[in-house]
Amino acid sequence: MNTRDRALGAFWGLALGDALGMPTQSMSRERIADWYGQVRTLVDAAAVQPISPGLPAGTITDDTEQAVLVAHLLIDGGGRIEPDIFAKALLDWEAGMIQRGLLDLLGPSTKRALELLQSGVPPQEAGKFGTTNGAAMRVTPVAIATPPGLGVLVDAVVGASSLTHNTSLGIAGAAAVAGAVSAGIDGADLSTALDHAERAAVAGALRGNWSAGGEIAARIRWAREWVRGMDRPVLADAIVQVIGTSVAAQESVVAAFALAEALGDRPVEALTLAASLGGDTDTIAAMCGAILGAQHGVSGLPSGLIARVREVNDLALEPVVDGLLELRAAAV
Repeated sequence: MNTRDRALGAFWGLALGDALGMPTQSMSRERIADWYGQVRTLVDAAAVQPISPGLPAGTITDDTEQAVLVAHLLIDGGGRIEPDIFAKALLDWEAGMIQRGLLDLLGPSTKRALELLQSGVPPQEAGKFGTTNGAAMRVTPVAIATPPGLGVLVDAVVGASSLTHNTSLGIAGAAAVAGAVSAGIDGADLSTALDHAERAAVAGALRGNWSAGGEIAARIRWAREWVRGMDRPVLADAIVQVIGTSVAAQESVVAAFALAEALGDRPVEALTLAASLGGDTDTIAAMCGAILGAQHGVSGLPSGLIARVREVNDLALEPVVDGLLELRAAAV
């Protein structure tokens, strides 16, 4: 398995997790069980789906679409994302979603930040309330484009996150995901990559405006220790009842790491369980998919499911990943 295979695994793992979670997003665990039973593969969204009703199996959501948007901005900007260009790209993306009649729009932190920016608030202040997982869900291309050294990696995460999530929680969550993915692409085993994620979260938390809430790094460390050895039903209860599956970074990001720790050698099982938990299922599965995809490579993910996601969304991630890897090579 080489660097490109791992990088492709990270981006395709994100897209696969996103698509697995699409039919269940914003639904309760009980309602998911009523409508889908136990999620085992890609399924069509039910008519009762509150955000993506009736969409075909394999459809991606805002998680993958915004990650692709960030990837193109990084490539076009030579590794940098200008705040004004980023803001316009996000607003244009949402307008396109509305034109398509879709309800997968900007998340609460991103929307508030862009509203503040449009009202004249400077870019460095617009994201001071962003404590959700929006930066973490779209940070994978930053991790592909950036080596895992903490200084350069956290700088890159801040550059891609602070416009909308300039808080200790928002940046720490994004830094954790980026740390695990970038280390995995470099060849670190899962335990080493997750350890690196904790360190990245500590460093990231120092870079944004302080916000109240359980510290991301400490919660990831605790969750990893707690869930080891849990079987699927107990693990699901632990995540839903104690860790949490909301859009709050200190819940959903930690949930993704708990799944990666407990089921790291079984990526499809990790992602289908994420899709069954309720809450922000698509984002939890997307973040977990990126982390485990970097471990297993695209060659270690189910080719049939990847092909379905590729076909349904007309998605070609290979050229994007190649462009990001050029940035990574230049940063070494």
